[in-house]
Amino acid sequence: MFHYGQPAFRSGAVPVYAGPVDTEPVESGTRARTRRAILDAAITALTADPAASLADIAAAAGVGRTTVHRYFPERADLVAAIGVLADELVTEAAARADLARGPAAAAVDRLCREYFELGPVLLLVFNDPQTYTWDDCGPAEIALHEAILRGHGDGTVDPRLEPRWLHSVLWSTMYSGWHHTRTACLSRHEALDACLYTLRKLLAP
Repeated sequence: MFHYGQPAFRSGAVPVYAGPVDTEPVESGTRARTRRAILDAAITALTADPAASLADIAAAAGVGRTTVHRYFPERADLVAAIGVLADELVTEAAARADLARGPAAAAVDRLCREYFELGPVLLLVFNDPQTYTWDDCGPAEIALHEAILRGHGDGTVDPRLEPRWLHSVLWSTMYSGWHHTRTACLSRHEALDACLYTLRKLLAP
């Protein structure tokens, strides 16, 4: 899914990072928690200030800079890990939405609720297309594509709207909701409701 350092956009997909293969042993619970805390802090810091330094990220995570360097020797390593995390979170969200269950429109509704919770990390990758580029062959994208085609058959999705178009519109709508929440134009609840209402009206035949 996410590819690093190849600025090329393909509509209707979620950004994906394909970084180096991790050959280290499975992390201990404590190490994994520390690593995730650093990543979460990095997402918050870089969303607020794309130029945030590793020292800024260390401070936000409540650890020393040497600790950050132990997990991520270079800034590029940290950026790569954020892409991998975003990829994992999107895949997990699609799995929770269970897109193969029930009417397609209801499945897309569940997916949007799941994706909405990923706003901070996805805003970061969406706002940096020079770092994170796009592909449309991940499990989440394939599951959504199949759900939309099912919706054409079950009468819950307008058959004049093809899957890649709807996928692109879904992400645009999610981005708008996240942006309005971040700028305090809408509460999270209001933004999510607006996203769901917009997509329901769009999907309806």
